[in-house]
Amino acid sequence: MTSTDPAGYGDGTACVHAGLPEPVPGTPFLPGPVLAAPYHLDPENGPAAAANGYGRVDNPTWRGLEAAIGGLEGGECVVFSSGMAAISAALLTLVGPGDTVVLPSDGYYKTRAFAASLPGVTVREVPTAGPYPSFDGVRLVLLETPANPGLDVCDIAELSAAAHAAGALVAVDSTTATPLGQQPLRLGADLVVASGTKALTGHSDVLLGYTVAGPELTARLRTWRDDTGAVPGPFEAWLAHRSLSTLDLRLARQSANAAALARMLAGRPEVSSVRWPGLPGDPAHEVASRQMRRIPGVVAFTLPDAAHVGRFLSASKLVYAATSFGGTHTTADRRAQWGDPVPEGMVRLSCGIEDTDDLLLDLDAALNAARAATAG
Repeated sequence: MTSTDPAGYGDGTACVHAGLPEPVPGTPFLPGPVLAAPYHLDPENGPAAAANGYGRVDNPTWRGLEAAIGGLEGGECVVFSSGMAAISAALLTLVGPGDTVVLPSDGYYKTRAFAASLPGVTVREVPTAGPYPSFDGVRLVLLETPANPGLDVCDIAELSAAAHAAGALVAVDSTTATPLGQQPLRLGADLVVASGTKALTGHSDVLLGYTVAGPELTARLRTWRDDTGAVPGPFEAWLAHRSLSTLDLRLARQSANAAALARMLAGRPEVSSVRWPGLPGDPAHEVASRQMRRIPGVVAFTLPDAAHVGRFLSASKLVYAATSFGGTHTTADRRAQWGDPVPEGMVRLSCGIEDTDDLLLDLDAALNAARAATAG
């Protein structure tokens, strides 16, 4: 039993109260992590007498976090040790030899690589923005929207209806959006899969993944986690739950920063392209405006080449060179260095929660310095 059902509350209230136990005098708002592997068992009735028996199967800290994320996403949550552990669980649970999977050609590259390694599984790659082929004979359609790193968006409701009509399941990697940006289950998807490492927890100190689905799929995923041991540590789960309380506030500042920086970058002569679904001229703007409750704080833009990116990052005082995204510090990552099929100068900028004016001044100065060094 938790103290607050997120349904009917605003985002901030839902995040602050998600997954918390009923208040009991003398106890903390969020109970501390339960750092136990084995638990005392009833000498006569064994594990049937209590919820906890062995830490790989379940523990109170996971249950609190799963209740919180499940409430925000609108389904039943299973937490994993990382986003890739969650994606692997979904693929290995739902598909097998002889099955066909449709994946985004512009989504997270490790997902494509893992799916391609599955014996006997046929992988079809389709750009997030489409066009999509017939889903006849397809077992699973895995969407990623907004896509990482290019930020294209697809219509979840439309594609879910088409996939279901062909007998396929639909999973959505909603890492970039978070549950405050969109709720794929309410748009018709069967499964949400995400990395909690990114904006969900948002402090660059946790590796975490999760799935959210209905009872039948969740039971299968929970069994898979138990069998394989792809479990998060209780302290990581506790940190993640603690971080959820500020999700609404963090996303609001990150999105506002992204809007301002995207507009500024669009006016720079050395920037050949800017992608942020919140920009009215962005190719994804129309779908994102209908589908998403808020636009994430990630901007993709392209500088002339890799060396130009290096000069820009070296000149900046506020933008850290780092992979991953969604943290409180603004970071930038040249995605081609990881093998993404993008231009050498393509940058994924993850906006932090710094003051907007400070970021604008810093990026402008760093871009000017990089351009001057190039010209010189």
